[in-house]
Amino acid sequence: MSETDTSDVAIVIPAKDEQDRIAATVRAAAEIPAADIVIVVDDGSTDRTAAVAADAGATVVGHARNRGKAAAMETGAMAVSAIESREPSRNAPRALLFIDADLEESAARVRPLIDPVLAGTADLTIAVLPPQRNPGGGRGLVVDLSRTGIERATGWTPRQPLSGQRCLTRAAFTAALPLAPGWGVETGMTIDLLRQGYRVLEVEADLHHRVTGTDWKAQLHRGRQYAGVMRALTTRGVRPSLPAQLRRGT
Repeated sequence: MSETDTSDVAIVIPAKDEQDRIAATVRAAAEIPAADIVIVVDDGSTDRTAAVAADAGATVVGHARNRGKAAAMETGAMAVSAIESREPSRNAPRALLFIDADLEESAARVRPLIDPVLAGTADLTIAVLPPQRNPGGGRGLVVDLSRTGIERATGWTPRQPLSGQRCLTRAAFTAALPLAPGWGVETGMTIDLLRQGYRVLEVEADLHHRVTGTDWKAQLHRGRQYAGVMRALTTRGVRPSLPAQLRRGT
């Protein structure tokens, strides 16, 4: 880590229809000493997400229509590169820290993710979150699918394979391109980097976000997640077993 690490990290926040939470997330992220760039990628929001994020101090870029999380992450990384192209004195590119738009005030506590990357002891860190304040209504089918798929593909068993709070070097991000589309992005990134020999580390971080509920919209969301993870696995030659919940018939 450099003696002064105030410009070693850029924070990228993919966001869609998060006007009620994005301001708190941006302000909290801006408190992180190691970061000097906070970019919000407005992924086709139909509300005031972009305006609220800009008012909170973020640099906002966006998509005219919803293109999915992976596309938003790639757009955010390109925005960081564009900023760095105007910094002739910069010797090395910033690490990238991706966080969810709904972390609100807890976003200020992401430092444990950053330190191993800046110290050179990990190429990718993934946040392990504590039990959330408002437990969700899912049965863990998507998590189980991703976890068992990553294990089959790489031999490594993650605790929270779908965690979107991730910090990685620019070299690792480049190696993961193109990102798996949609909701398969985390699963695909983990597999691709481990297969290439990059060091992946899970790190506990006291972060809290909105948890998906139990209504029909939530179930539809989980169905899209499941399809995205399955696509990421199958395109990487992984044939995951049926999740434990389904094997038990529960």
